[in-house]
Amino acid sequence: MTALLTLARRELAGHFFSLRGYVIMAGVQLLLGASLLTVVYLLNGLAYDLPFTEKFPQTEFFWLVLLMVAPVITMRTFAHEKARGTFETLMTTPVSDIQVVLAKFIGSYVFFLIAFLPTVIYPFLLEHYAHGTMQVDSGAVWSLALGIGLYGAFFMALGCFASSLTRSQIVAAVLTFAVGTGLFILGYLADLRPTEVQWWHHLVQHISMLRHMQDFSTGIVDSRHVMFYLSLTAAFLFFTLKSVESRRWK
Repeated sequence: MTALLTLARRELAGHFFSLRGYVIMAGVQLLLGASLLTVVYLLNGLAYDLPFTEKFPQTEFFWLVLLMVAPVITMRTFAHEKARGTFETLMTTPVSDIQVVLAKFIGSYVFFLIAFLPTVIYPFLLEHYAHGTMQVDSGAVWSLALGIGLYGAFFMALGCFASSLTRSQIVAAVLTFAVGTGLFILGYLADLRPTEVQWWHHLVQHISMLRHMQDFSTGIVDSRHVMFYLSLTAAFLFFTLKSVESRRWK
């Protein structure tokens, strides 16, 4: 456990001890701020009350940052080590393969959570400065935060797996972005143009990220959504472990 925590701290520190980490953080805050301004503008023009948490995930900026941040955070987890020739050195240290995989994942995931922390703070700031004209459902805020956290766990695991497959950080980022965007578009098209094939429509709805986020943003915590993302996270961490172990087969 000590080795795992040490490696995880090293991975997290790597984000903050480089300009790259602060550029990522600044980009995330810029897009989240754009989402906030978009929601404020839209709510000012409505004649009825719409909860902030429901509107925030509907903005283009929100999904743009959610889909783009995972590739740029995780693309260097393994690919950078391989490109520098330090991967084999790391794997010969007295730590297990699973500890290395989990440490890379934890370090990246904690950085992701720190970057998205403002999504929890924004609603309460708006409520404070609205002087009683806006009420925030704290349950919906924490439900939305849970949804973002689950999304992040899945995308971090996916990104680690993509990074373990290549020496190129660009290739790893493109793979992660392509899979994430593909899942998003699949769910979006299912809502936009429902198919007559019922079983396919139900399947796509089950994996629709838009549908999941809509539930989380209204305060609905569906155990099926939670298990869906936890299962995907565990699966891609397992795939990453097998990818790391494959060096012994060569």
